[in-house]
Amino acid sequence: MTILELKNVSKFFGGLAANTDISFSLEEGKIIGLIGPNGAGKTTLFNCITGFYPPSQGQILFKKQNITGLQPHQICRLGMARTWQKVRPLVKMSVLDNVMVGALCRTNSLKIAREIAMEQLKVVHIEHKTNMPAGGLPIGERKRLEIARILATNPELLLLDEVMGGLNTSESEEIIQLILETKSRGLTQMVIEHDMKAIMRISDRIVVLNSGEKLAEGTPAEIADNQEVIDAYLGESHA
Repeated sequence: MTILELKNVSKFFGGLAANTDISFSLEEGKIIGLIGPNGAGKTTLFNCITGFYPPSQGQILFKKQNITGLQPHQICRLGMARTWQKVRPLVKMSVLDNVMVGALCRTNSLKIAREIAMEQLKVVHIEHKTNMPAGGLPIGERKRLEIARILATNPELLLLDEVMGGLNTSESEEIIQLILETKSRGLTQMVIEHDMKAIMRISDRIVVLNSGEKLAEGTPAEIADNQEVIDAYLGESHA
């Protein structure tokens, strides 16, 4: 079943077209990769999907409901959550309290929020850092904390924006395994990533943006063999 559908979505900033006429859909339980050069419009599209920017044109359907123009908190309560390129922990609060903030999207009970937060910290393997100020975590654990916080909102769709950015090989592998484990539990995901080995491993389908437009869409194998994508982004060495 289709959980997310974009219909001719465009976003303009004055005379600048950041996204132009983008259409694709995402099936429930699948992972779709979103790739393209810097400035291709990937994060802008995430911002439109999650309500941080209203699309200038087009429609966004989530679980068959038109969410175009809804506010981020409304979309989150419908079951969609996202991370950011630059992690944004509440640095003076504890790791546990950071995740409780996400859980309080679903409950007014601090007791229940604490239980949800502890469960998600175990999922991302940082439950031993519960009482540490979030600002004291290294970058790899900050990334996992952000994933725990959005998982605590009980989402059906995760949007992950360069969640492996700035990580070493070992830390990236931990995130890859976490993404695949999350998929095995039935969660749908859309992932922006520049690590092509990673995106090819985790994605069921890939959408390629270039200069704000959709350049190509297909399986990882189809994208790796697409000459337009090779010329615009991957390069012959990746091919």
